[in-house]
Amino acid sequence: MAETPEIELVDGNRIPQLGFGVFLVPPAETGKAVAAALEVGYRHIDTAQMYGNEAGVAEGIAASGVPRSEVFITSKLNNAFHEPDDAREAFDRTLFALDTDYIDLFLIHWPLPTRYGGDFVSTWKVLEEFAADGRARSIGVSNFLIDHLQRLEAEADVKPAVNQIEHHPYLTNRELADHCQANGIAVESWSPLAKAEALDDPVIAAIAEEVDRTPAQVILRWHCELGYIFIPKSVNPQRMAENADVFDFSLTSEQVEAISALDRGEEGRTGPHPATFDWLG
Repeated sequence: MAETPEIELVDGNRIPQLGFGVFLVPPAETGKAVAAALEVGYRHIDTAQMYGNEAGVAEGIAASGVPRSEVFITSKLNNAFHEPDDAREAFDRTLFALDTDYIDLFLIHWPLPTRYGGDFVSTWKVLEEFAADGRARSIGVSNFLIDHLQRLEAEADVKPAVNQIEHHPYLTNRELADHCQANGIAVESWSPLAKAEALDDPVIAAIAEEVDRTPAQVILRWHCELGYIFIPKSVNPQRMAENADVFDFSLTSEQVEAISALDRGEEGRTGPHPATFDWLG
């Protein structure tokens, strides 16, 4: 695979634009999947406390022989641990499970505005502690909406480096993504292929034929052209390699606009809405 570009974050750190997601990968299979992804050439692994497979990520990195220093690891705070002391303890458990003394990027997984009295700011300030002591190289958020980000801007000391959001051709989340980019917050796309729903879209199929690539590669290249980080998931080594092979071609501006025009707004959302999601796990 071609070398993966890196995106510079607002804190000066750099993140590989392509990541390997392990959402819904069973813990017992995570080590094998991560090792296979690293063999393909991935150097960014995205996990979370709620996935229950952080230890498997550590096993996969150890089995791969790739030095820890060459792997960018992202994890996320479990929804049940937003209280400051709970967040501190949960972060310690993450470092232990990942067998590391630092994490490259740690995120608040969901804002949970209907929980904890709507106070995600005190949770964020705990993440600021992790950044200050170096145990989190970068800190960020996931599924935060514009009003959530504006509240952090007004009440917190450190700007999120990343906002990981649902983003794909059927939910472009354009207003939110534009707000992030205008404020120096990197956009990271989860569910970049719309849970495979967009792979059969005729517009994407036509572009795939024009550029002699697969529909998945076209969609992932679209994320790349927009300047976003993206984290596809597959446990199939052939599909892993296909998803990673998107840095040696480009799309025209017309092709990018045609894919963006597939946006269905809220009807295209495949996951929960951040304004109402309150599952603690």
